[in-house]
Amino acid sequence: MGIEYGILDFIAENIRCAFLDPIMAALSIFGNYGMGWIILALPLLIPRKTRTAAATALVAMLIGALAGEFALKHIVCRPRPYLTYEQFHGFAMPFTLNTGPHGGYSFPSGHSCCAFAAAVSSFKINKRVGVITTIVAALVAFSRLYNYVHFPSDVLAGTVIGILCALLVIFVFKKFSVDEKLLRIGINKSN
Repeated sequence: MGIEYGILDFIAENIRCAFLDPIMAALSIFGNYGMGWIILALPLLIPRKTRTAAATALVAMLIGALAGEFALKHIVCRPRPYLTYEQFHGFAMPFTLNTGPHGGYSFPSGHSCCAFAAAVSSFKINKRVGVITTIVAALVAFSRLYNYVHFPSDVLAGTVIGILCALLVIFVFKKFSVDEKLLRIGINKSN
């Protein structure tokens, strides 16, 4: 815990600033319940070129939410760092939370899970889109540390779960030809 608080404290003391506060708040809000990623993925289900990537991302995020939000969080029951700050440091938190108090448990980070499930899935569109999405995913994950609502291990675990969920869905879609079936949706069979 000391190392994790050390990382959070370093961010709070050396990186946190008035310029970044609204940016980090916006990134966290974008990731709430995976809604930003879902809103981006839904229209991508329509064009054939992006359909399998969008479907992969949505299914991977769903599996990640089931594993992380509905299972692991309730098994581990880890309180968020801003709630345990005073116990660990012996004094009250010296700053207010950038995004307001959060409910629920800390481990794993659902924001990181959804972000990296979407990022890995986006590589199915093309490498450039995948790299851009991965950068945004990393910024969303970092915002959770910046806003003091997750420990670094929460973010790391969420990231790993999201990546594994995306890789699992990619494997299953390929093995059972789901990608091909998705691509055939909307093709007139009489042609």
